[in-house]
Amino acid sequence: MRLHLLLLLALCGAGPTAAALSFSLRGTWSVRNGNGSLQLPGAVPGCVHSALFQRGLIQDSYYRFNDLNYRWVSLDNWTYSKEFKIPFEISKWQKVNLVLEGVDTVSKVLFNKVTIGETDNMFNRYSFDITNVVRDVNSIELRFRSAVLYAAQQSRAHTRYRVPPDCPPLVQKGECHVNFVRKVMVSQTVGLGPSFPTQGIWKDVRIEAYKYLSPELLHIFPIYSAREWNLEIESTFDVVSSKPVAGQVIIAIPKLQTQQTYNIELQPGKRIVELFLNVSKNITVETWWPHGHGNQTGYNMTVLFELDGGLNIEKSAKVSNFTISKVRGPLKGSKGPQATFKEPLTVLDVGTHHHGILEVTSEDHCLLLQSVVDANMNTLRVWGGGVYEQDEFYELCDELGIMVWQDFMFACALYPTDQGFLDSVRAEVAYQIKRLKSHPSIIIWSGNNENEAALMMNWYHINFTDRPAYIKDYVTLYVKNIRELVLAGDKSRPFITSSPTNGAETVAEGWVSQNPNSNYFGDVHFYDYISDCWNWKVFPKARFASEYGYQSWPSFSTLEKVSSTEDWSFNSKFSLHRQHHADGNKQMLHQAGLHFKLPQSTDPLRTFKDTIYLTQVMQAQCVKTETEFYLRSRSEIVDQQGHTMGALYWQLNDIWQAPSWASLADHELLSPTNYHFLSSLKEAMGLCKAQITVSTGHGGGQGAVTSAVAPFVWLERFSDNGFLMTEKTRHHILLPLEPTTQE
Repeated sequence: MRLHLLLLLALCGAGPTAAALSFSLRGTWSVRNGNGSLQLPGAVPGCVHSALFQRGLIQDSYYRFNDLNYRWVSLDNWTYSKEFKIPFEISKWQKVNLVLEGVDTVSKVLFNKVTIGETDNMFNRYSFDITNVVRDVNSIELRFRSAVLYAAQQSRAHTRYRVPPDCPPLVQKGECHVNFVRKVMVSQTVGLGPSFPTQGIWKDVRIEAYKYLSPELLHIFPIYSAREWNLEIESTFDVVSSKPVAGQVIIAIPKLQTQQTYNIELQPGKRIVELFLNVSKNITVETWWPHGHGNQTGYNMTVLFELDGGLNIEKSAKVSNFTISKVRGPLKGSKGPQATFKEPLTVLDVGTHHHGILEVTSEDHCLLLQSVVDANMNTLRVWGGGVYEQDEFYELCDELGIMVWQDFMFACALYPTDQGFLDSVRAEVAYQIKRLKSHPSIIIWSGNNENEAALMMNWYHINFTDRPAYIKDYVTLYVKNIRELVLAGDKSRPFITSSPTNGAETVAEGWVSQNPNSNYFGDVHFYDYISDCWNWKVFPKARFASEYGYQSWPSFSTLEKVSSTEDWSFNSKFSLHRQHHADGNKQMLHQAGLHFKLPQSTDPLRTFKDTIYLTQVMQAQCVKTETEFYLRSRSEIVDQQGHTMGALYWQLNDIWQAPSWASLADHELLSPTNYHFLSSLKEAMGLCKAQITVSTGHGGGQGAVTSAVAPFVWLERFSDNGFLMTEKTRHHILLPLEPTTQE
């Protein structure tokens, strides 16, 4: 549902009636380190690590211990620079802006050696006026500061009291004071990835020129009354003309036989035009439904501004009819109130958590999100330790019917509330709400991940007498700032301050609850790596299970690419280094050992391969058992607990080759047979070692033949690659390593 600015005339033939021209500075820039001893070309969008790798100056950052070996990259201060010629005559335009869609992270921006601004937030969009400094031939520089050193400096300057955590646990091998810089947390710390605090220009950068006005932003959002579907159209202009600019706006949705015309007059300066399109109640407007509940209907709409002097500006969008509202009220037999979504979100089925990665392709997004729907899931949570995803991610979620729980980017930490920090956050949040709110896939805004629980359950060992000051900061950031902006910018969706939280009960307790992870209210996060995961009685009968999961190792074929032969042992230095969760390797073996015989081959490599595969089997069984428990709990209340209306397991995708909570969905849409084991497999009577052979047939067909029942068979690169083999023969298709074409 991206909104496209349509330039009426191409750059090579721009005439006097063109409203605006845009010139992208994507491509090759020059990158140099702080003392100038290293200079190399680098791509924009991109980062320093990518530039160094492309020139062969560093190896694959994920290889073995390179997350430690390349710490020097993040501690240096890098500069991106470029010289370029404007491909149109600057003198004919009244205003020229430099637009930076995404800068990572702390930088001073110079244009023709004049400082025009600074950046300190990689989640914000920046626009700087360069009208008085731009020439036909220009130079641009972004002088970056190490985000690691900047965060440490900001922490030292915060002298009133410490804002924990100062540093992550040692096992995470991360950076300190990450809560003092508005940068993706997962690139600096937490237990699921390496620490690579990059620097660079990670989104588009361009020059925009205007004659009379600048059509900066246009947002389209549905509004509902009892019987009608209406649309709110909000457009922001920077009118640079000395006189008012008048004209008309024509809004049309052809498929709904709807068109309306409005007269407008824009005074000089920053102006916001708000228009409302009424769709006749006699016209049937189909609803956008989540995957599994109906169609994902959208309607093409155009907004045409016909203004004085022959200025024409046309924008297009796809709009959808969707409603998101909560059902509240007493729930019979339960201590807590009823809290779920009503139509069209009839139920929240199983979903998972998504972790944003900066350098991904459209193909990556398509494959990942198609895997979600193929696995019969319909919900993703964009987690607060990553990034607000790219536009195409949300567009694909709209098309596929994937509901998105959208966190703001705050996670696993307390945060400062000095005015400079709040100003940066407010700009970030306001921008992201405007950018994303048109998407029907987004169903809820969440202020942060686990920060209410961290504060009230005292993860950071704060003195009890100091807690009121931290509670005040918490309310200031998430309630008085972020919540205020959400209520002003998007009244259609619910907002919760944190996850987990107790919803209305948390509000009643002053926006922080004594037990944010209560089973009676809101949502819960649950992890238990010691209790037997086959025993459903250990799981909470929660109202909404928003986070749960188990670790496993990735396949050997994945690890082999980033390791060497001396690393191929479960207790090797490499295996211990890759594990960023305390006692994680021991916990996996403990959980697997409850129901399986641990590998004991005389061949160390065979033992390693079998062990990491067994952790995957263990993870699959644990997540399956817990997920099925939550699905059963939807229809029951026991001891005032239950009526579980959603389950989001942790997590969908990995960000490096290491043990994590991630999983990957089905190659194709399947409804697999569900097996229930009456005992632990290591205690089952009559199981014997299966001898499995694979034969090649015509046209890539394969036949797997077994001599006995074989639980948890795994075949690399086959159409059906993981299964319980209860029949003697199964037929499969061998998949190619690379895409092929028929000749």
